[in-house]
Amino acid sequence: MNAPPRASELGMMSCHVCRLVTAYTDDPHAHCPRCGNSLHARKRGSIGRAWALLAAAAIFYIPANLFPIMRTQSLSSKDDNTILSGIVELWRAGSPGLAVIVFTASIVVPMLKFIIMGYLLVSVQRSSGFVAKQRARLYRFVELVGYWSMLDVFVVAILSALVHFKILSRVEPLPGVVYFGVVVVLTMLSAMSFDPRLIWDNRKSQ
Repeated sequence: MNAPPRASELGMMSCHVCRLVTAYTDDPHAHCPRCGNSLHARKRGSIGRAWALLAAAAIFYIPANLFPIMRTQSLSSKDDNTILSGIVELWRAGSPGLAVIVFTASIVVPMLKFIIMGYLLVSVQRSSGFVAKQRARLYRFVELVGYWSMLDVFVVAILSALVHFKILSRVEPLPGVVYFGVVVVLTMLSAMSFDPRLIWDNRKSQ
């Protein structure tokens, strides 16, 4: 089955900000008549920015897992927990459901985002037209789950606020949570920098 024509072949393009459909132009100085944003058929430097942000996120993901993210302190003990040790402690404390949720959001989701974004970038650079519809769905999946990756940061913040009401115990965020937050932000920016329309540029069929 032949693929339908692209918008540029029909003489059309859309604004990235307000989504207004306008006549196609390759003028680098063209602006949207509605919102004034610069018009361009594809995001300039999309692949390079997405790769740079993804690589930076992968680098920060190492200390995010090695450094402790939270310190729990009482009169009798003081414990520093990394992401993995925190998951183990949640499981041992009788909260397997929460442990699974944190493991999914902190380990599984970031790894999936690294793998999927890497695959999308490589396939676009290789001008692959293979399974374009499935790759577009993968990109939407990355956008959908991106915000849930902040769960560890939210858990530490909530625990810190709750435990501070108790005089004899305390929870403090540690550097690992900062690194993890940076990873989440960088992966989200990488996905936002990637232009999903590049997926369809070399498609042969639907």
